Amino acid sequence: MPPTTDQRDLLEARWHAIVREELPAVARRDHWPLRLDHCFARVLLDAVCGGRWYDHVEGRPAYRHLDTERLARAVALGEELVAATDGRTRLEELNDQSLRWRGKRR
Repeated sequence: MPPTTDQRDLLEARWHAIVREELPAVARRDHWPLRLDHCFARVLLDAVCGGRWYDHVEGRPAYRHLDTERLARAVALGEELVAATDGRTRLEELNDQSLRWRGKRR
């Protein structure tokens, strides 16, 4: 059964909280290499899309046009990074993969 509008709204609100507030706060506190909300969004979206998110998502902003299953996975991945003892290592792995997909790393 597809999610209700209220469920989708809650998921999008959670996305915003993670990307705009929680991940940047942890990054500042723990001196992560990424600090900006759009960088966290890129990493999470690329990870759940298995490549450059804009090759898989029609429309902008991406989170609004992403199917609910992938948005839920992106939110869960963000929550995992926030809660991890060493989220920095996992973030660095995800960022490296994202940059490889974009031709910016080997």
